[in-house]
Amino acid sequence: MYNSTENKLIVFDMDSTLIDAETIDELARAAGVVSKVEEITKRAMSGDLDFGQALFERVSLLKGLSLETAQAAVDQIPFMPGAVEMIRYVKELGYKTAMVSGGFTISADKIGKALDIDFVVSNELLVKDGYFTGEVIGPLTEGNSKAKVLEELARRNGVWPEQCVVVGDGANDACIFERAGFSIAFNPKPILREYADVVITKKDLTALIPVLGSLSHLFHNQAQHVDIEQ
Repeated sequence: MYNSTENKLIVFDMDSTLIDAETIDELARAAGVVSKVEEITKRAMSGDLDFGQALFERVSLLKGLSLETAQAAVDQIPFMPGAVEMIRYVKELGYKTAMVSGGFTISADKIGKALDIDFVVSNELLVKDGYFTGEVIGPLTEGNSKAKVLEELARRNGVWPEQCVVVGDGANDACIFERAGFSIAFNPKPILREYADVVITKKDLTALIPVLGSLSHLFHNQAQHVDIEQ
């Protein structure tokens, strides 16, 4: 049964949204291939390269990196400023929270637990004998994977995707921006701005609080695109 008044779901990207880094870039830095990976990431997040292809190419460059070194690298990644306060606020508003990331369980599980996220969905880097194999598996390996996950999370939470709020920054978030009822682009790549109801360029997630606080009004009036600058 779907209920638009009692159940609320907000879905966040992880990299460069809830955390102040791209996990794949930090792993690449630890593996000594950061320049190669950053170039692929840039092309993918700008929409110039298919997400799935970019993901597999970048992960292949991590082959041979030890799990111990990788864990130490991702453990240093900080939250995005305001993440803790903003998550606390949306929970006070009655939202269930989800983090849907094309990144990896090596960081997503820890971040999700630390922020008390209700649902965490991410990919897994394969490991053999303590070293990455250069392979990845999971539900978010294709360009439209996030839309499929959004639909499943909405179903599990008893709402329609059109009743959900989504927050992200990259080209691979466009599919959920099109599907959700309200979308917030947080310091986004240029391609994502056109899909967003609100664009926030201040690098502080507490900037979402007044937007979310007035969201009922924004939904009812089908808000026009708004930029919130630093």
